[in-house]
Amino acid sequence: MPHLASDPVLLARALLRCPSVTPTEGGALALLEQVLKTAGFEVHRPTFSEPGTAPVENLYARIGTGAPHLVFAGHTDVVPPGDDAAWSSPPFAGEVIEDTLYGRGAVDMKGAIACALAATLDYLADGEPPGSISFLITGDEEGIAVNGTVKLLQWAAERGERFDHCLLGEPTNADALGDMIKVGRRGSQNGTLVVTGKQGHVAYPERADNPVRGLVALMGALMYEPLDQGTEHFGPSNLEFTSIDIGNPTVNLIPAVARARFNVRFNDNYTRESLRALIEVRAQATARSFIRWHIEWEPSNAEAFLAPSGPFLDTVVGSIVEVTGRVPELSTSGGTSDARFIKDYCPVLEFGLVGRTMHQVDEHTPVADLVQLTAVYRRIFERYFD
Repeated sequence: MPHLASDPVLLARALLRCPSVTPTEGGALALLEQVLKTAGFEVHRPTFSEPGTAPVENLYARIGTGAPHLVFAGHTDVVPPGDDAAWSSPPFAGEVIEDTLYGRGAVDMKGAIACALAATLDYLADGEPPGSISFLITGDEEGIAVNGTVKLLQWAAERGERFDHCLLGEPTNADALGDMIKVGRRGSQNGTLVVTGKQGHVAYPERADNPVRGLVALMGALMYEPLDQGTEHFGPSNLEFTSIDIGNPTVNLIPAVARARFNVRFNDNYTRESLRALIEVRAQATARSFIRWHIEWEPSNAEAFLAPSGPFLDTVVGSIVEVTGRVPELSTSGGTSDARFIKDYCPVLEFGLVGRTMHQVDEHTPVADLVQLTAVYRRIFERYFD
């Protein structure tokens, strides 16, 4: 076990061999529990569930009792591999081919967990830190994300756990290790535009009211003008329609209702409430009294956020520069992550592997990147607790 724990490549290979397709634990958390307990961590394995959802296993481990308290967060669940035959090696074999590690989760994000664990145990070889280190690992990030990090954070808070800073190991780099940190994320809001008309025969349109006409007009209006021009740290907000759902199999029947689903990725110009209000005002300006419409807004837990500048950001940036020689871009691009939950408990930064192959067939990462990321995490611990 000590040999396994000291080597990020062996750890990553062992994790990749656990078929932890969300929400199945697959042995990945059990492996982490064994390694962390051997290193002296107090380990908990809470399981959460809701009616109609599969139970999800999670892990929380801590060593030390004082402040500052640095938590490493991540997830061991992965997306399905797709067609196994399309892979160069089996997706859960964890094979190294020409100095490259292949497997589902190599990048997103078992590789980073292995690096963080190896760096932590190497750092602890010199004694416990003047503070606390913890691991907050979920099995629900790639799924519906209701029985994972959001509940694990609540569980930890109820136990009196308080975090000073968090490092999340999502694959943030675009082309090379060290080129990007995620210092925030855009918000995300789903909605369905619904237009109501009057059903009738297509040969007698004067006796009906085709809702498709109104739907197309409103969609055009909402997509025509940009929501904004972006802010200092964020690009422009973006509304995209993703489906049109009329459900009418009869070609000579004017339907009664037409729907279109959309998603908005929004910057820190808005809260969810102000964003919804803006979209409804724009829709009403086109609809006036001629189109009967409403928007069904879906619950959303992804507000736009930005990590504060200061010593923690300086520590992470400085460590990356020292190890990789690259000055990382401070970015808020990309989709949502569990950082949207963590930011309510402490400042959170995201830094992991190069994300070019995440969720793809033949997901892989160079062994050299695993070694270098481990060195970055090790340096972060040194600078943080010094």
